[in-house]
Amino acid sequence: MITNELVKQSIDYIMQHLDEDISIEDVANYCHYSKYHFSRVFKAETGESIYAFIKRLIMEQSALRLKHERDKPITKIGVDYGYTSSNYSSAFKKHHNISPAEFRKVMNTTCLPHPFYPEKIARFQSFEEYDQKIRIKELEDFFVIHERYIGNYIELGKNWYEFTEKYRSYFTENTLLIERFYDDPTVTSLDQCLYDICMTVDKDCSLRNVTTIKGGKFAVYQFNGLIQDIFIDFQGVFTIWLAKSGYEMNQRYGLGIYRNVDRESMHVVLDLCIPLK
Repeated sequence: MITNELVKQSIDYIMQHLDEDISIEDVANYCHYSKYHFSRVFKAETGESIYAFIKRLIMEQSALRLKHERDKPITKIGVDYGYTSSNYSSAFKKHHNISPAEFRKVMNTTCLPHPFYPEKIARFQSFEEYDQKIRIKELEDFFVIHERYIGNYIELGKNWYEFTEKYRSYFTENTLLIERFYDDPTVTSLDQCLYDICMTVDKDCSLRNVTTIKGGKFAVYQFNGLIQDIFIDFQGVFTIWLAKSGYEMNQRYGLGIYRNVDRESMHVVLDLCIPLK
């Protein structure tokens, strides 16, 4: 878990300015530290240097755009992140071990290897089947307690249990449990996935680790099933529906809003929410 509040804020800043040729100095200045001191703090907290973190996120976020924005030229996506066409292709292949064109071709499919269960294949429904279940909604802001993690999504269950035990006294009948996830485990290494665990609270909450998740226009897909099957539906929505829907994501994250959780049966009902432009 990332406990340093300034490091959390710096990650938000990096995510918001990823396509603006952001530098280490920019991040350090935002946090009011010298770049040398803050670089040490950042690496101690995340396990990565700021430079490596920014470069990795650029490669991974550009890969997500290749996956979701299939009609956009590869060169245009590379230019959006400050690369020439040849430099982008070389940098992308160095990071992902595959060219941008080959990556886009591989992702334009109805099935993918399951990252959490290598012996399984994740098979997706058609665009029409997903589209029937998706509603475009305006969501309000969420004021939340949150904790941020970099690690494997497979640890979510343990982290959720510890989180809900820690903040049990803040629960009310209106409390919502929310995940904010930034990475796609078919693109990002499993041990480097970034996500926030959150619960809604009253705005007079005095804890330090509170923040606002902005509302707005979202595509909402309700999952109703076993926890182990969430990945397949989520990937289907992103890989099949979003890529063909004509919509673009408005933020570099998605939300999972839990509506019901049965820990004994491992059955959940939750809304997958994709912020839209």
